[in-house]
Amino acid sequence: MFSSFRHTMAWVHTWFGLALGYVLMVCFFFGALSVFDREIDRWALPDTRFEPQPMPSFDTMLLPILQQLEPSEQEYNKLMPLYHDASKGPMTPRQSLPPEEYWAYTTHRDPVLTMGAGFGVPHPKNPDDHNHIHGRLTIDPRSGTVMPDDHLKIGSRWFYPLHYSLNFTWKNLGYWIVGLAAMVMMAALVTGVIMHRKIFREFFTFRPWKRTQRSTLDLHNMTGVVALPFHFFFAFTGLIIFASWMYFPVTSTMLKPLHDQHEIIESAATGLPHDAAGSPAQFASVDAMVAEAKRRWAARDMAGEVGFLTITHVGDANGYVSIYRAGSDRVALVGEGVHFKGTTGEVLREDPPRAVVSEINEFLTGLHLQHFEHWMLRWLYVFGGLIGSVCIATGFIFFVEKRKLSHARAGQQGSRMVDALAVTTVTGMVIAAVTMLVANRVLPMNLEGKGDWEKVVFWSAWSTTFLHAAVRSAPVAKAGINPAWREQCWLLVGLCVSAVLLNWLTTGDHLLKTVITETYWPVAGVDLSLLVAAAIAALVARKLALKTSATETENTTVETQVSVYE
Repeated sequence: MFSSFRHTMAWVHTWFGLALGYVLMVCFFFGALSVFDREIDRWALPDTRFEPQPMPSFDTMLLPILQQLEPSEQEYNKLMPLYHDASKGPMTPRQSLPPEEYWAYTTHRDPVLTMGAGFGVPHPKNPDDHNHIHGRLTIDPRSGTVMPDDHLKIGSRWFYPLHYSLNFTWKNLGYWIVGLAAMVMMAALVTGVIMHRKIFREFFTFRPWKRTQRSTLDLHNMTGVVALPFHFFFAFTGLIIFASWMYFPVTSTMLKPLHDQHEIIESAATGLPHDAAGSPAQFASVDAMVAEAKRRWAARDMAGEVGFLTITHVGDANGYVSIYRAGSDRVALVGEGVHFKGTTGEVLREDPPRAVVSEINEFLTGLHLQHFEHWMLRWLYVFGGLIGSVCIATGFIFFVEKRKLSHARAGQQGSRMVDALAVTTVTGMVIAAVTMLVANRVLPMNLEGKGDWEKVVFWSAWSTTFLHAAVRSAPVAKAGINPAWREQCWLLVGLCVSAVLLNWLTTGDHLLKTVITETYWPVAGVDLSLLVAAAIAALVARKLALKTSATETENTTVETQVSVYE
């Protein structure tokens, strides 16, 4: 079918990359935004704009709040009929479900504290399954004030999951699409290296003044080479993170009996009870356990604050408390957990040094999730993600540029469709994200279901950019440039500037304040990033206008010469 192995690789690189490149664009762009997801949360939720706090007293602040927490009504309506065994009696009312586990989580970049509980189902169909209905909330750790639950954390609850699940949770289909795209990404990297035998020489041959097709290919090659290890590493670790519980969950399917038995044996070996005793018991002071955990970390030369705290078998004689260190001073995702008997506060177990395989897994996971504090490294992640986006976007443009003239001569419309999808995925995706921020500032804070309305705005804006790109794609059929690229760039300029101004008008946090007088980098960083995006979009729009004008002049000259000869 192909004359050489390289041509085969070129076919795989082109068509597989085209088919799933749109998904990869979403993964890379929103993955880059996710590096600063907590900072975007601060921008979107003005009430949370204060400095990060250590985890407050569990005994006096967190426990009373958790005791008032109820199971999620939405989750109850969805899961309770699935978990409950009707032959054993009626369903237990939502507010009467007993809490079986508590947890609290915070990070060095998160001023607010996230808490939750798992409520047991009294008559489950399968007692061995994880039969929990959950409830969660966010509080101001300075006062214990509960934050409104329907205000969307745009960074951590929307942009962040978008890059690994597309926020498409029906039968976990979004996870599978992204996993397939990651596989294609690794294949595209390998085939790309094989195609370009002189790839490192091509890295130094970027010619922006050449024809669009040539300069686009140069930029595609350059961005592909400069971040090649980054692209490969993130595709690989992304697959690793989801492999065990999403893509190949053999321990919860084919090996479930063995897995359940292993849990029991492990529980006996570690001293952490697998099952509740069934007899109520009063818990000792969790604050004292926290103090003991900190003392033990300091003795191991790892002084630090608590990042994650869980209570298993709440109010039961077998209950225990697990306290994990906020490991923001290292790459590996570890917590040096210390576990206490709930009723006495006695130390049951202190996590031992990790085995080699476990250490590698935690290092790779931590490198992908980047919970560490190193700001320069975090920005390098952002640049790596954006370079990946540029690499994919230039691949789209090169595909169209290479084919649109021949398609125009043959009267085919394929280039129009690919170009419209490329516009939607590149400028349209950014427009959707910024429009969501604008909506966040325009919609009233007390609007019921405000977060849901912001999601509607996001998808509506993105859909509209596709319609716009498709309607305006007629010039592509004549080998011209789709004006939607330029028009959406100008729209992006307006939206970015509007978002910054609206933030100022609705909160009083303008850049002079957040940068100089009352420095608050999480909000200033988002505002400055929006302005940089506006400047880049304006520059691109201007370049596209000049390019379009030159192309039209050239076409007119050619048509005139042809008419003279005729």
